[in-house]
Amino acid sequence: MLIAMTTDGDVLLRLAGEIDDLGARLARVGTELRTVQSAAEPKHEEAPEQADQSAQETPQAEQAQQQVPQQAEQPEAQPQPEAQQQPAPQVPPQAQQPPQPQVPQQPYPHPQYQHPQHAHYQQQYQQAQYAQWQQQQQYRQQYQQPYRPYQPAPKVSLAEKLGKEGAGSRLLAWIGGAVTLLGIVLFLVLAIQRGWFGPLPRVIGGAVLGAALVGIGLRLHRTPAGRTGAFALAATGIGALYLDAIAATTMYEYLPAYAGLALGLLIAVGGLLLAVRWKSSLLATAVVLGCVVCAPIITQGFTAQLVAFLLVVQVASTPVQLRQSWPSVAVAAGIPPLVASVFSTAFTGLGGSTANTAAALAVGGVGLALALIVTAKRPGDAAALVLLAFAPAPSLIAALFLPKTPAVVVTASVALVLLAVWAVGKWLDGWTGELAGAAGLVAALQTTMTLFDGSARSAILIGEGVLLALVALWTKKHVALFGGLGFAVIGGMIALVFDVPLTLFFLIRNRPDADLAAAFLVALAILAVSITLPWVAHRLGLFKAAAENVVPWLFAGVCGLYGAGAMVLCGAMLVVPGRSGFLVGHVVITVSWTVAALVLLVRGISAVNLRVIGFVLVGAAVLKLVLFDLAALDGLARVAAFLIAGLVLLGAGSRYAKLVASR
Repeated sequence: MLIAMTTDGDVLLRLAGEIDDLGARLARVGTELRTVQSAAEPKHEEAPEQADQSAQETPQAEQAQQQVPQQAEQPEAQPQPEAQQQPAPQVPPQAQQPPQPQVPQQPYPHPQYQHPQHAHYQQQYQQAQYAQWQQQQQYRQQYQQPYRPYQPAPKVSLAEKLGKEGAGSRLLAWIGGAVTLLGIVLFLVLAIQRGWFGPLPRVIGGAVLGAALVGIGLRLHRTPAGRTGAFALAATGIGALYLDAIAATTMYEYLPAYAGLALGLLIAVGGLLLAVRWKSSLLATAVVLGCVVCAPIITQGFTAQLVAFLLVVQVASTPVQLRQSWPSVAVAAGIPPLVASVFSTAFTGLGGSTANTAAALAVGGVGLALALIVTAKRPGDAAALVLLAFAPAPSLIAALFLPKTPAVVVTASVALVLLAVWAVGKWLDGWTGELAGAAGLVAALQTTMTLFDGSARSAILIGEGVLLALVALWTKKHVALFGGLGFAVIGGMIALVFDVPLTLFFLIRNRPDADLAAAFLVALAILAVSITLPWVAHRLGLFKAAAENVVPWLFAGVCGLYGAGAMVLCGAMLVVPGRSGFLVGHVVITVSWTVAALVLLVRGISAVNLRVIGFVLVGAAVLKLVLFDLAALDGLARVAAFLIAGLVLLGAGSRYAKLVASR
């Protein structure tokens, strides 16, 4: 019994010792966690007395944990920190350590500085973190540029530009080149007038002078200081050579036309290639301008031959436009042929000429081809797109001075070519196809206006508007829709003046059956285009529904009512001629409007747009009854209009009320 009690007592003592040991370990873990937390949130301005106190509290907590008799190991004696052996003098914290900025802390402290029993280790860890932060700040100051707000470049005035070093010399060089080239032209003209030398010495002298100027320019270009003069001399020499070729072809007829054009092309290409080699857009522009400005003086006016030589310069500039994006060269080479062709047509006068018409067509064809070539490489080239838009202008202007048949052939040819380019526009980038389509529609409009006259003109124009609207619906191209709108507006204005004027509804007069039939067709076209255009625009997303955008739908509705009324009135007068037909037509118009309003209201129970149009049509019918039928009609016509329209409106109201109540 005693042995059993002893054994039980030993077990209890051992259990108590293990529990004490577990409690000590848990206390040690809590101390370590508090130490880690204090290390993660350092206080840089901590006074030395606080650091010493924390260093003294840590060993005391450790000694309190070592009171269990079952522990075999005792903590070794550790050297006291330097702060305990030599206490620091009582000075303010700012005097001992400068204030340190807040250092971003890492989520876990470095293992070298995380021992829980030594506070000076924590101070070393904080100092290491501060040193790392200082290195980061130095790196940012050294390698990162400070943010600077955008400041626009100051504008330089003309006086400042001219005051720069070298600006005066460049200006003088180019002015001298222009004056020299003009002097050569004036010398040739004076030599011709006074009979100096002979034609052949003049041509040879001009060629020698031009070649000499180009040679001097090539020699000066070797030195950087003489390149400004080299550009001016080379441009002057190339211009002189080109003008000499024009004179030899047009004035002295030493060269046939094709040989003179080939020689001019060779000279222009050589000058432009020299500009590309020297990488000077100014030289290229000067070469082109030198060739085109003085050419009319040599050809003695604006002629077809002048247009041909200017086209040679434009063709010669194509390689430069493909290789370099120099808009000034494209404009300087593309605009002169257009202007020269227009002036040539104006000087030719009515009736035109075959040479002038051919030159105008050549200008349009070359301009279109070059624009397509350039935009194929650079779709956003603004100069090429502008020249593409104006390329058909000389041909269309030349057609205005031609008889009817040649004019229709010219405009129809231009329209077909441009519309063909528009048709393949899906393989073209940018606005190339759209601009070609717009220009083609203008040519088609001129063709229609030239070919047709009378009532057929307005009917065809409005019919083309309907066709273009359907093409826009099929191809999803807005250019076709806007073109259809333009055709419809022009045709409608012509019809409003000549075919279906407002007097048709107010004045009773005898009209020939042919005129009434033509007016009936025109009114039918107006009704068709008034329905088609807004419907297609709504399908393409350009118009909102009638309930959301009333104005365009209201305008289209008024046009449609006008066309429908004119169609009914003309049909009634064809069936019943004279006054009786006029009165019957107005009664039918009023009744038809009310019936159409009833149909739209019934159909518009579930469609807001139809319901809105139906109510608008009811209002129009009532206004016509009060403002027109009451005053213009008489006798049975007035009674019939009011009775039939009133009965239809009563039936519409009751039917519509039942439908609304049944929903």
